[in-house]
Amino acid sequence: MAGRINDDDVKAVRDAVPIDAVVSEYLQLRNAGGGNLKGLCPFHDEKSPSFQVSPSKGLFHCFGCQEGGDTIAFVMKIDHLSFSETVERLAAKAGITLRYEEGGYNPGHQRGERIRLIEAHKIAAQYYVDQLGSAEAEIGRRFLAERGFDQAAAAHFGVGYSPAGWDHLTRFLRGKGFSDKELLLSGLAQDGRRGPIDRFRGRLMWPIKDVGGEVVGFGARKLRDDDNGPKYLNTPETPIYKKSQVLYGIDLAKKEIAKSSRAVVVEGYTDVMACHLAGVTTAIATCGTAFGGEHIKILRRLLMDNGSARVIFTFDGDAAGQKAALRAFEDDQKFAAETYIAIAPDGMDPCELRLAKGDEAVAELVEPRTPLFEFALRQIVNRYDLETPAGRAAALDEAAPVVAKIKNIAVQHAVAVQLSGLIGILDEKFVVHRVAQIARWQRDRGGKGPAPAPNRRQAPPIQAPAAPAGPALNLRSPAHRTERELLKLALQRPELVSPAFDAYGIDEFTAPPYAAVRQCIQIAGGATDAPADYLDTVLQSAPDDTVRALIRELTVETIFAKSVDEVYAGDQLVTVRLRAVDRRLRDVQGQLARLGAHGAPEQVAAVQNELWVLTQYAQSLRTHGAAAL
Repeated sequence: MAGRINDDDVKAVRDAVPIDAVVSEYLQLRNAGGGNLKGLCPFHDEKSPSFQVSPSKGLFHCFGCQEGGDTIAFVMKIDHLSFSETVERLAAKAGITLRYEEGGYNPGHQRGERIRLIEAHKIAAQYYVDQLGSAEAEIGRRFLAERGFDQAAAAHFGVGYSPAGWDHLTRFLRGKGFSDKELLLSGLAQDGRRGPIDRFRGRLMWPIKDVGGEVVGFGARKLRDDDNGPKYLNTPETPIYKKSQVLYGIDLAKKEIAKSSRAVVVEGYTDVMACHLAGVTTAIATCGTAFGGEHIKILRRLLMDNGSARVIFTFDGDAAGQKAALRAFEDDQKFAAETYIAIAPDGMDPCELRLAKGDEAVAELVEPRTPLFEFALRQIVNRYDLETPAGRAAALDEAAPVVAKIKNIAVQHAVAVQLSGLIGILDEKFVVHRVAQIARWQRDRGGKGPAPAPNRRQAPPIQAPAAPAGPALNLRSPAHRTERELLKLALQRPELVSPAFDAYGIDEFTAPPYAAVRQCIQIAGGATDAPADYLDTVLQSAPDDTVRALIRELTVETIFAKSVDEVYAGDQLVTVRLRAVDRRLRDVQGQLARLGAHGAPEQVAAVQNELWVLTQYAQSLRTHGAAAL
């Protein structure tokens, strides 16, 4: 066992490493008054900062979870280290050589497990950097150059190269005093037929560091066609590397993230490099896993969850990128920061964009544009045919539970209204009601299981334009009564409705039985200049006995008017046409709402033009009646 560290050396370490400097490596601190600093506690989730640091006293305390202590206690708690390991780590930072009471001049084999693994990674990182200059690594240097990264860029990010042999690093680390057990535990080596061999061979290497700047793992990129491994190979889960708890580039980005209250999440190592070299020094990336809750905790401590904080996600425009964006949106509510998404033109990632269009294009890309919730909702509703009531209803059924997860009621209401526009449902109140209903259910039931179907007796139906086939026949409907009257006129007194009637589309009759009769009249040649056998021809055009029975019924039923003349016929023609125009107007308004600010200019212009024409026609029908037909 390691001897006890000399008490004077422990005191020297405490005095040499300011507590605020250490804590600031993990979270953002702000002035709390009285010489103290405050931030979001890293040991429990909280919305407002209750974690305070006293630089003058060298102590911290959380008034929420009651954690507290000095610099050593903080590092022990946050990095899960023993007392000796923590002192050794802080001593290394301060350049202090430790003495041990029971002999032994800080020998490597006596040091704690985490410290040993960290040291192995530090040595391995420098070894890989040194190898990048070798003749064998020419393929790696060419890979970097082709992506716009020179020697200085590689050095800044610590990019290196792992030799293609079986055990170059393993033998090198053995020579530094590391045991085979330590090499296997670190993930730098793996079991081979004759003992440990290098895990990474013949690859370009990126060191992955924790928030404190310690190398805890590597990301390795395949370079040769004869390499049968995956394109990217990361360090496996180890005592010091948990892929769900690390963010590539966080050591370089943390200060600017805290300073600017802004973070940019990209997808890969080269994207982080491209962003930083383009001046976007808040860029970070996950390491072989989706962006999740543990990553959010890291960012929240740096962003301090203030109202002006921004998190911008950049994803490829392909299906995988869209899926990643939707996964990120699922955790969106864990942020107090506003979240956005940025997708480069032509689906390029930041690295490709920098090569094609330069640094300015990368900086422009990550300016907040589209809120993540809006992008996520568009991805959902775009899977449905929004031109039909069934499609709009299905889109609402999938999207409403997503909106219902928004905890802020005011934001939830605003997004529900926006969802109404995206889908094209003009009755905003219904969408808001549906979202609120699901939100209440989620709170009551803990959000488990599918949402119940809306209570049709309590909630109004979706006010969406009817499909051409129309609803079931309802004689109490004013629209259906007027359609029936017009069909009776077309069958009994065709001269009163001609030639206007023959220009009416089948979809202008919303009741399916009436639409079928209208189609029969069309097949029979229309009502204009009806021949003597007109009714017989219409009956022969019927597809079945049910439609024929309705035609006969309409032919003999009394027309409900004191004076069956051109004025009455004109009123029926205008009413049916006007209702059809109003339905189309709602359709076009919904289409325009769905396009929003993201539609192609020419498409938006065409829809706006149709909206204007329909509005003018409807006004003319109301003003001039049958003369406007």
